Amino acid sequence: MNKIFFIITILFMTSSSVAQSTNIYDYSFTDINGNDVQLSQFKGKKILFVNVASKCVYTPQYDQLQELHEKYGDKLVIIGFPSNQFMKQEKGSDSEIASFCKKNYGVKFLMASKIDVKGKNQHPVYQWLTDKKLNNVKRSKVRWNFNKYLVDENGKLLARFKSKVKPTDEKIISLL
Repeated sequence: MNKIFFIITILFMTSSSVAQSTNIYDYSFTDINGNDVQLSQFKGKKILFVNVASKCVYTPQYDQLQELHEKYGDKLVIIGFPSNQFMKQEKGSDSEIASFCKKNYGVKFLMASKIDVKGKNQHPVYQWLTDKKLNNVKRSKVRWNFNKYLVDENGKLLARFKSKVKPTDEKIISLL
């Protein structure tokens, strides 16, 4: 019995330490097509994390996100994380979201599967982005769709931008 308890404890400690890592590159997510994506593959590039929704006043920001992707794609990875947590503005399935983004905005940047960006089921990537104990920079809350988090080439959180800050705003461009 003690052996089984010991093995379960070790497994739990291993999985919890990865889930609560202070290194963004230890995290992964599922893309909108169901593939596992390891953030470690983006070492050496900046990453812009954006929680997105299809029926939001900020949805037209997809155009500027795509513009950034085209202009800075050699040194910047943009990842859209659909979420339905703000006034149910992202009700679609992953395939419906992907179709909407491609048809209406020509989105070619990386899109994640729909997740929770806050609350008890908050995705681990967003736990890292919002928890100072994990990102070692600042505590924040995702308050609406199209919040943006910029991480540098070494995995350090650089900045958080509220929804109203457009992706091509000088505040963001100056950090690229």
